[in-house]
Amino acid sequence: MRKFIPALLVFLFLYPLESESQRLKNRWRGMRGEINIGIGASNFLGELGGADQIGTHFFKDYEWSETQPAIQIGYRYKISRSFSLNTHLTYGHVSGDDKTTKEFFRSYRNLSFKSHILEWNVNGEFAFIKDQVGHRYRLRGVRGQRGYEMMSYVFVGVGLFHFNPKAQLSEGGDWVSLHPLHTEGQTLLETRGKYRRLQFCIPVGIGFKYTISRRWGIGIEYGIRKTFTDYIDDASRTYVSPNILAKQPEVGALAVELADRSSKQFYYITAPGAQRGDPRYTDSYMFGMVTINYKLRTGRQVYPLF
Repeated sequence: MRKFIPALLVFLFLYPLESESQRLKNRWRGMRGEINIGIGASNFLGELGGADQIGTHFFKDYEWSETQPAIQIGYRYKISRSFSLNTHLTYGHVSGDDKTTKEFFRSYRNLSFKSHILEWNVNGEFAFIKDQVGHRYRLRGVRGQRGYEMMSYVFVGVGLFHFNPKAQLSEGGDWVSLHPLHTEGQTLLETRGKYRRLQFCIPVGIGFKYTISRRWGIGIEYGIRKTFTDYIDDASRTYVSPNILAKQPEVGALAVELADRSSKQFYYITAPGAQRGDPRYTDSYMFGMVTINYKLRTGRQVYPLF
């Protein structure tokens, strides 16, 4: 009995502390949902433009001058404190221009393009620095757990995107869709099928969130998209004979003009069968976003003592 009474007192003293600790840990359940709106930039890695060297792969070929605007809206749902699902609808532009590189063969090729990117994705996010619970109010002079106001996470997912590469006829002229022109002999040659403008992608990236208040926050997110097409810029394989392109009804002359925009000074560089793109690597694009986040109440809110 003598041992039981002290043990009971210790239990009665510690139980409220443990109960409050559990309340704090479960606070996130009251606001699992979150709407996020972003504005930022997009860029492209493919055949056209790039660094002042023979075409390379991934970030070695990054061209800052081709950065374009992008916007985004999304919804995040927390499965646990460490794992969330996030879905986005993103719209941006990508472009590439051989005039931006000083590498001779790429500059001589003189191709350029622009395209919209409309993407819908679903990503899984893993927080390696989690949102920390703490005081409900930021009271000056009140001590205790405040917690971190920054959340850091990595993400990977799957998405669908639509693109439509276009080229400009002349300086200040009209922009023409390249897909119907079959500039590399798609469908005109038995070995080359028509590429699809609706494709799958795999988004991979990293993000940071900062809490302003219980509901509002801001964030930064950067992600690159692995795609399964090499035709976002309408260039992938080799040049085809102008005679083949010219046989197309109505668009033949236009296809010949836009398939080879070199000066023709060195004919062998753009002769039929010569390299026009590099099919060993598929194209990729990326989005960098600054976001505003608003948490939605999805259950009974659990408040701490302070």
